[in-house]
Amino acid sequence: MKKITYFLICVLSLSLSCTKEDVSSNDNSSGNGNGNGSIDTSANQQATGTSANALLSDTEYNQLIIELAYVEGFSPSNAAVENLIAFLTERTFKPNGISVVTQVIPSQENIELTVNDIIAIEDNYRTQYNSEGTIAVWAFFTNGSSANNTENGVVLGTAYRNTSFVIFEETIHGLSDGTFEPNRSVLESTVILHEIGHLLGLTNLGTALQSDHEDQDHPKHCNVETCLMYFSAETGSGIENLIGANSAPELDAQCIADLQANGGK
Repeated sequence: MKKITYFLICVLSLSLSCTKEDVSSNDNSSGNGNGNGSIDTSANQQATGTSANALLSDTEYNQLIIELAYVEGFSPSNAAVENLIAFLTERTFKPNGISVVTQVIPSQENIELTVNDIIAIEDNYRTQYNSEGTIAVWAFFTNGSSANNTENGVVLGTAYRNTSFVIFEETIHGLSDGTFEPNRSVLESTVILHEIGHLLGLTNLGTALQSDHEDQDHPKHCNVETCLMYFSAETGSGIENLIGANSAPELDAQCIADLQANGGK
């Protein structure tokens, strides 16, 4: 396992498409494929958004560790990882730092993944869990596609537990770096930060609204079209707005106000 620690002060804000699925478990222990045996995992198996304050503030946890698991050939770009750390540094209080560990996991046999498939992969391979002073996040980059894809649109990412999200990296590869397509690292960054936004409780998903900006047609998303948390997953309509862009959209002022009211910056 490779470990990289980032202490960044630069600021990059980003956005885009996803689904959000709440999955929690009452099982308080889990074996995994890395020899850690039976450990308490219950704090990392709660519903999406329930750890928003813990991720944003330093009241309970003053350090954050992100486990990036990926299938060979489908790792996130260095730029996307740096953008993730910069975003979290800008929006959360973690005085003891934000670190990243990476691991390569086997290619997925089931090319269309349900949320239960994704959970099974996490439970088998995840190694980082909450401990004293440290909160852990699992980010999985897969060669599989979402079972929720339709003829009219594809899912690029899903936040499905309080500290877990998946990025459908092969789908992103197919939609980026081509003619009339967005830059891959920009699209990656947009989707990754959108999913992290859901873990931070946006929009109205564990972090309370300070103003009326939830999209009533697409709940748990912001109604400001230029915001990172704007809905666009099912149709992929947001992708065309990224063509030629050098960075992903930023959080709008209302989403930032929500985070600040829940312990963030």
